[in-house]
Amino acid sequence: MKNNPYFIALASALITAGALRAAPALAEPASGEIQTYVSYVKTADLDLASQSGQRTLDRRVAQAAREVCGVPSDVDLVGQNKARECREDAIAKASSDRDAVLAVAKRGAVVAITASR
Repeated sequence: MKNNPYFIALASALITAGALRAAPALAEPASGEIQTYVSYVKTADLDLASQSGQRTLDRRVAQAAREVCGVPSDVDLVGQNKARECREDAIAKASSDRDAVLAVAKRGAVVAITASR
């Protein structure tokens, strides 16, 4: 019976279905477990005394916040809201580093963007 093509097809379908149902559970961290993500924004190539350099820094900080907060599915409205709040929080936390870097217009400084999720 094990060499029967129908048996093989049925067994393959069941194994595949089981793997597909288990994939989301395996991809997520255990409940209650919080992971911290970090991205570093480098400024060595920026002229922080200029408006364009500061705008570039702000774009890099926003991109780093998107990276550490993740990008949920377009149909996941709860996830979209959590990601937006995470980005706002990460940018707010990084603002003191950004302000300190701009105050001295120090080339080569690094701004850390962090998020826990």
